[in-house]
Amino acid sequence: MRKRLITTLVLAVIGLPAILFGGIFYYVLMGAFLIGAAWEYVYLYRAAKFEPQMYIVVGGITFITFTRMFFPQFALPIFSVSILLALAHHLFIYERGRDQAALDFSITVTGLVYIGWVGSYFFDLRNLPNGGWWFFLVMFCVWLGDSGAYSIGRAYGRHKMAPRLSPNKSWEGYFASVFSGVLGGMFFVYAFTTYGNLAGQITIWQGAILGLILGALPPFGDLGESMIKRQSGFKDSSDIIPGHGGFFDRIDSWLWGAVIGYYFLIWFIL
Repeated sequence: MRKRLITTLVLAVIGLPAILFGGIFYYVLMGAFLIGAAWEYVYLYRAAKFEPQMYIVVGGITFITFTRMFFPQFALPIFSVSILLALAHHLFIYERGRDQAALDFSITVTGLVYIGWVGSYFFDLRNLPNGGWWFFLVMFCVWLGDSGAYSIGRAYGRHKMAPRLSPNKSWEGYFASVFSGVLGGMFFVYAFTTYGNLAGQITIWQGAILGLILGALPPFGDLGESMIKRQSGFKDSSDIIPGHGGFFDRIDSWLWGAVIGYYFLIWFIL
């Protein structure tokens, strides 16, 4: 727990200014997480005897995220070309004798879609007007939900939520995530409308609904990554972040939070 807290503080010192300033600083920060997660994703599946194409997954995600951040009009063509390249590669590999090439192709494309395209909602969220404040609102709810689930689940968790996927996840922790998300949404809306740049743009009750959704749904991103790790035989995607595991471990629930938060904001708030 101490190592986890120290790492969180270090990430906050690095990340908060990058989120506030945006631009290239923000891209380097979030791009590092997404590209690192892409690398881990490939190695997890390779441990399970599949062969997603590393250069296409990592390179494609690099170009997809860069264009979504800075040149969004080119993002969909880049995404499409990446999928076509993946198919061409795996056709060639099948012809050379790998019978599982179709499954490998599916895994390669899933990486491009889930980590690259869905992950790029980090940049869409930040590129909204007052995007730094909206990013903080959305992700603080997710992070608070994660913390509530971890703390309460570790201390009081008795009823297993998904014992095959993640034996340490409990329903007590899940409901703590939902409760923490609601409180976080209300508190941060009050703080950001009173002392930040969101005055008059969102109500406390809208913040509560946003927090409820962000406490309830992103934990399934955590379980989704656990499914990949269980199939690969690993506890963590890597050990690069002390106390947190790997990049993929860290952003598993963030991916859901970014896309859900973005669409909630543009459909109901902005």
